[in-house]
Amino acid sequence: MRIAVIADTHDRVPPKLPERLQAADEIWHLGDVCDPVTLVEFENLGRPLHVVLGNNEWHSFWPRELQLEREGWQFFLTHIPPRRAPAGVAVVLHGHTHAPRDETDKDGVRWLNPGCITGPKRGLRASFAWLTVQKDQPLGWQVVLV
Repeated sequence: MRIAVIADTHDRVPPKLPERLQAADEIWHLGDVCDPVTLVEFENLGRPLHVVLGNNEWHSFWPRELQLEREGWQFFLTHIPPRRAPAGVAVVLHGHTHAPRDETDKDGVRWLNPGCITGPKRGLRASFAWLTVQKDQPLGWQVVLV
């Protein structure tokens, strides 16, 4: 399973990004969509789209967090990274910091951030990530510059 992971669109979709995400089985958006109309191009791809609420939303159309299971892996999706991973979760995916992240904590929980798709931190480029999930295989994580 190949999952496109994006965060922090802030009302903008880079040209050709939806076309690049056509290879995704699912799309996960980690918050700060802002205007829900921003998601139309992703919805039009016809892939399952999971979205969590960011700190810049003016509405509450999506949940603040999601727990998803894929191929035996337990994922926790949120915008602002929590201090600790919820019990039973193998991977925490978050946005908010606008910087890519791939770290494993002392408890073995992997923390991933695809970076910001439209307004990265100074010195960084816009990015998203591909998450590859296969049963009984290590996770694949590749940050892609836009």
